[in-house]
Amino acid sequence: MKIKRWICQNKILFSLFLFVFAFCLFLGLFAFMESDTYWHLKAGEYMIVHHTILKEDVFSWIVSGKYWMSHEWLLEILLFQLKSLFSSSFLIIYVVFSLCLFYFILIFPNREKYLKNIPFSLLWIAFFLIFCGFLSARPHLITYSFLAITLWLLMDLYQNSQSRKIYFLPFLTVLWANMHGGSSNLSYLLCFLFFLCGIVQFRFSKIESKRLSFLPLRRYFIVMIFCILAIFVNPHGIKMIFYPYQNMADSFMQMAIVEWHPTDLSNLAHYPYLILLLVVFLILLFSKRKIRFLDLVLFACSAFLGLKSIRFWPYVYIFCSYFIFDYIPKRKYDSGTALSLVMLSILCLGLFFTGSNFQIQKNEIVSSEIISILRKKNPQRLYNYYDYGGYLIDQDILVFVDGRADLYGPYNYQDYYNISQLHNDYEKLIKKYQFDYFLVPSSSPIGIYLKYHENYKKIIQKKGFVLYQSLNVSS
Repeated sequence: MKIKRWICQNKILFSLFLFVFAFCLFLGLFAFMESDTYWHLKAGEYMIVHHTILKEDVFSWIVSGKYWMSHEWLLEILLFQLKSLFSSSFLIIYVVFSLCLFYFILIFPNREKYLKNIPFSLLWIAFFLIFCGFLSARPHLITYSFLAITLWLLMDLYQNSQSRKIYFLPFLTVLWANMHGGSSNLSYLLCFLFFLCGIVQFRFSKIESKRLSFLPLRRYFIVMIFCILAIFVNPHGIKMIFYPYQNMADSFMQMAIVEWHPTDLSNLAHYPYLILLLVVFLILLFSKRKIRFLDLVLFACSAFLGLKSIRFWPYVYIFCSYFIFDYIPKRKYDSGTALSLVMLSILCLGLFFTGSNFQIQKNEIVSSEIISILRKKNPQRLYNYYDYGGYLIDQDILVFVDGRADLYGPYNYQDYYNISQLHNDYEKLIKKYQFDYFLVPSSSPIGIYLKYHENYKKIIQKKGFVLYQSLNVSS
């Protein structure tokens, strides 16, 4: 009876959450397995089987035994356990659960803001379709929830100087540092950002900033220190706090890896993100309300990250979710609003159950025939394309390179890139590594080179994948 009474009293809110759940299921249709997912699962399996936390490479012949900053070890274990429990359904379960958790964290603490203008709320929720290319079973998906909780705790203190919720943030940071440590620095960086915005007071045109009282400023500073210390609580200790800065300073890796590429005005696929920036900017510009300096800083910082690297696009959405509704006018709604939300939910659910069979779609990153031959040949010095690495690791084949570019960076990643693109002294590099087999796309520069070179014999070609054997190296 209590549940029924709650639904009657909060039918709009209930209908909104029903829509969000249905929308998350619909987004689950876009979930996909990528190469990196396979090595994450294999790492989780290895750690469970061997009762250890991986800190050295075991999947590559070229950097075997070298130190590996396994900053996602805990989630890798959880992902493998999830796959063990749900088999091929694990992908959609992980993606839908992560999205539901993410949206609940975004909406529930801010439910009054979402309810004041339902049409805009639906539009804002639907904006996440821009980021469907990020919906794979990788640790970054759970980071969205960590970031959302962090901003909620920080914003709660900013709006209520007596709030103590922020003291939960260091405990969250410990979990964050072990599930996706590469992004856990955001916890203390955001504390510092809120602290800085809280000590300034000014008015300039539509922009205004009010100085916070001593109590919240002190709490921001104390929690910032504890968040820094919390990051040390991981298998790699203090190294974790320097890890993301080392990656972001690696200009070659940012150039070579697609997800690290900057937003490009010449790429039409990047325009939906630019439209998101434009929408937020126009809302702030034409709102009748004063623009809070903190909100402007959050928008500017997140936009900078998104322009610097496409992997940060979702961060802009999360940052803006905590202030954009303050600049949207209130709109009245009636009983038809709840019915409309229910109808939209039914539509999303219908699309999901029509388009999904709860199974991972067949996705042969490398042809099964080629995998069978590689297992028989048992190459000792295989050259493989970057995008194939995770899948080969899953098949227990030692690789030359895979999605852990930060691991290979100091050793062979630039050499790999030069060979793959036939840059610089690529022939000398091929001789240097003495590859016995090559697994490459047939249309790639290195694939074309091998095709017309007499020292390499084509073993098999399937679906764009081609396997060559070196005739100069004994197998």
